[in-house]
Amino acid sequence: MQALVKVKKGFKNVELHNIPEPHPGEGQVKIHVKWAGICGTDIHIYRDEYPYNPPVVLGHEFSGEVIECGKNVKTCRPRDRVSARTYMITCGNCVYCNTGRDNLCLERQSIGSGVNGAFAKYIVVPEKNIFILPDITDYQEGALSEPIACCVHAILERTCISPGENVLVIGPGPIGLISTQLAKISGAHVVIMGTKKDQERLILSKKFGADEYIFHEQIKESQRVDGTFIFDVILECSGSEGGINTGISLVRRGGKYTELGLVGNTIQFPIDQMIYKEIKFTGSFAHTWSSWKKTMSLLADQLVKPKDLISHKLSIKDWEKGFDLIEKKEGVKVLLRPE
Repeated sequence: MQALVKVKKGFKNVELHNIPEPHPGEGQVKIHVKWAGICGTDIHIYRDEYPYNPPVVLGHEFSGEVIECGKNVKTCRPRDRVSARTYMITCGNCVYCNTGRDNLCLERQSIGSGVNGAFAKYIVVPEKNIFILPDITDYQEGALSEPIACCVHAILERTCISPGENVLVIGPGPIGLISTQLAKISGAHVVIMGTKKDQERLILSKKFGADEYIFHEQIKESQRVDGTFIFDVILECSGSEGGINTGISLVRRGGKYTELGLVGNTIQFPIDQMIYKEIKFTGSFAHTWSSWKKTMSLLADQLVKPKDLISHKLSIKDWEKGFDLIEKKEGVKVLLRPE
């Protein structure tokens, strides 16, 4: 079968290859991938900025149809419409695995980086990772289950926004737009910020519940109340040095700051400002089983609407165009359809 493979270490080194079709072992499920989303992590791997084990098939955001179940699989069956958590391998015995935080397991290997991923016609994953899509959710929306689950973990499980809080979302990419929607569900007043190049995405943010949007270039003293910035919560989704430093400067004293964006390199960080302002800093990485369960409920109730994120749908043969769109910020969420 055809697959998009990071063939070796180094910048780029991504190619379409024919590889053997996988088969499910005991407790595993084989899925026919219908759609798979290009994530910022895929771009980081492409640029050699994120850990991976080459050669490896990229892609971890996907939806598909179960076509074969291995021995002793009990919770799903062929023809089920599904998405899946990304953790292919965890130790199952550490304090993190035993407390529902297997995203932090030191032995964790995920599809698309540690083991073969979803930029291929078929993928095999453990039965325990499977989530059956709500009837109302189509395959394109289902392919966005994983980024939604990441945001649910960050916003609903880690940050815990209170009704009435003023929230600033930095970075109007897919993660920023989903985070905006979740912050609104939590009862916040939400402002989203980007650069002039992000204008189309910022306009789109209104569909996700943003009360207003501002440009990074427009930050002025008017954002202050009695000498203090008004934002109770910062959700930093850009992973850029500029966005991070701006977030620390705009959060009020005693406020909350959550970092969702991956940086990919070493940056200058204003640690003294965090101390002086007593900021509660939260890192959020990937997702948990509980955040996936919440995601399925949110999709079923249509409280999150990922369809509006999808800007391009391409054949996997056009993956270079898709990657280029993401790097140039000319698309929001690009989906690839394996052949």
